[in-house]
Amino acid sequence: MDFAPQIDALRTLDLSGLYQEDFLLTWDKTDDQIRAVLAVADALRALREQNTSCRIFDSGLGISLFRDNSTRTRFSYASACNFLGLEEQVFDEGKSQVAHGETVMETANMISFMADVVGIRDDMYIGKGHTYMKEFSEYVQMGYEQGILEQRPTLVSLQCDIDHPTQSTADLLHLIHTFGGLENLRGKKLAMTWAYSPSYGKPLSVPQGMIGLMSRFGMDIVLAHPEGYDVMDEPREVAARHAQASGGSFRVTHDMADAFEGADIVCPKSWAPFAAMQERTDLYGNGDSDGIKALEQRLLAQNAEHKDWTTTEKLMKSTKGGQGLYMHPLPADITGVSCTEGEVDASVFDRYRVPMYAEASNKPYAIAAMIFLQKVKDPIATLQDLAATGRPRWQY
Repeated sequence: MDFAPQIDALRTLDLSGLYQEDFLLTWDKTDDQIRAVLAVADALRALREQNTSCRIFDSGLGISLFRDNSTRTRFSYASACNFLGLEEQVFDEGKSQVAHGETVMETANMISFMADVVGIRDDMYIGKGHTYMKEFSEYVQMGYEQGILEQRPTLVSLQCDIDHPTQSTADLLHLIHTFGGLENLRGKKLAMTWAYSPSYGKPLSVPQGMIGLMSRFGMDIVLAHPEGYDVMDEPREVAARHAQASGGSFRVTHDMADAFEGADIVCPKSWAPFAAMQERTDLYGNGDSDGIKALEQRLLAQNAEHKDWTTTEKLMKSTKGGQGLYMHPLPADITGVSCTEGEVDASVFDRYRVPMYAEASNKPYAIAAMIFLQKVKDPIATLQDLAATGRPRWQY
């Protein structure tokens, strides 16, 4: 990875509006701000590859709050914090006073006394996750303005009910590296498609994040899913607006083969229907365990009606030149490996396994870049200083 071109790219961008702000939704950021995250991510990667330390903090905490299971995002966040010099501290609500009625206002301030960043994953319930993050943000801002907090910790969404910004940014970095630059994505067809899974309730924020971000760069985006597996209106409207502004296109189809035909990139991933996720949220709110069990069985049966929505070798041959790039945020439901029938044939997955692992490796840098730009007033000068100082990350 080259360092100098990233600095040159940053010089052409308006970096205002990132310092001391939060990163919650990609579509709340300008094109220049998104490009800045991409450039800083690759600049930080370049420095690490050169064994240069990127510790901009001598001390401080990166608080993490995960309300859902995670492997890649959890360890990517911990890696990003450590990379920049912060110590990660996991906030376990089960071991806190939240169960005793502690308010969000109190929690936000009590865990933030010496924290510089707070990463939150809250993706399970429609209308809850992003709302919680906004509320948390307002309370730390209040604490800072009232002198309770010496510094205002910035928030990074590690996935909410609406968007998964760190995942989509890592995916975009993967496309940039694969196709040789952001400008080379223009005109590429990307199929974001539903795929069969033997489980239910997978978040909507992955496909929503994908169409909401990739549509900025002149790509032809196709969202494919069986009828009844709709995503939220907001990210669809965002994708249509971005596509029109960038000279690309956005459309929805209920035919997986149509989405794959001639595609440069395919991302087949299961998700739960929006209406069902809303119903699940209401059932949990009412403590209706029997209703939840009934919903789960109904959704599993509904999924089973669409077992043909799976990534096969035949479908992959229909992509552009039979060489379309297969992507997945992982873990995938692999037919004959992790399940009897799933999202993708084992032969397809195995062929793209190394590229997918490379795709995932971008996430620590994407998160580090978001933190860096929110905490550093002059990103270009700071990056140049890190490079000039050249302090080794480790001795060998």
